[in-house]
Amino acid sequence: MTKEVISEDLRKDFLRYLKPKRKLDLLTNYLYFISKKYDIHPIVSPKHKMIFRSLEEAMEILEKEGKIWRETHVRIGQERAHVNEETKKIYICPFSGKVFADNTHPNPQDAIYDWVSHCPENTERKDGLVVKRFFVSEDPEMIKNYIEKTVEPITKVVFSSAITGALYNSKDVIIDEFKKDFVKSISLEEIQNQNRYELEAQFLQFIQTELAEEKVTKFIEALSEYEEFLPYVQKWLED
Repeated sequence: MTKEVISEDLRKDFLRYLKPKRKLDLLTNYLYFISKKYDIHPIVSPKHKMIFRSLEEAMEILEKEGKIWRETHVRIGQERAHVNEETKKIYICPFSGKVFADNTHPNPQDAIYDWVSHCPENTERKDGLVVKRFFVSEDPEMIKNYIEKTVEPITKVVFSSAITGALYNSKDVIIDEFKKDFVKSISLEEIQNQNRYELEAQFLQFIQTELAEEKVTKFIEALSEYEEFLPYVQKWLED
């Protein structure tokens, strides 16, 4: 069996972690050790009910699956939009480009719903009924598109959040929002005590590999060579 190599920095960190602990169960302590050894920083995405090895891996996987942002198109300049510098929120018809703003219409949400219900350019149907979908945006850059005058109507590529459905001028804003509001850190030790979320497939495979009996045995044998860890090793072996 290949000997487990533990760096001095990792030993010192692990000892600092163990000293104040009252609960010295092997699995919890070993998971902490693994997280430090491989520099793992798990995050959970409650919306997707999934735990990922890191934020970077979560972004890569979810973006590839289209679960963070989606590209879409809007029409601008079909008719004069009642949008100005004081506008904070707009409701957009995806078929005609008609826009209602929060500060120029008393009930913009009711107005856009009524509009798409009767919009002559809305040919979408589901079960024979008119599809009453519309876009909503509070993005200043998105709103600016409707303030600036255009000579001819244009179709512009924009981005919608796969989570909230909100529309943005740039996908970078959605990505920043996702990182800030829709993920949170979780320690490797906490993962074993939760059942609300699934582990992402590759992360699960990694955990299962590291929890193999051979790996755990190597870990204990390696620590037993250091006097300061002997009380902990003895406790784990007794349990």
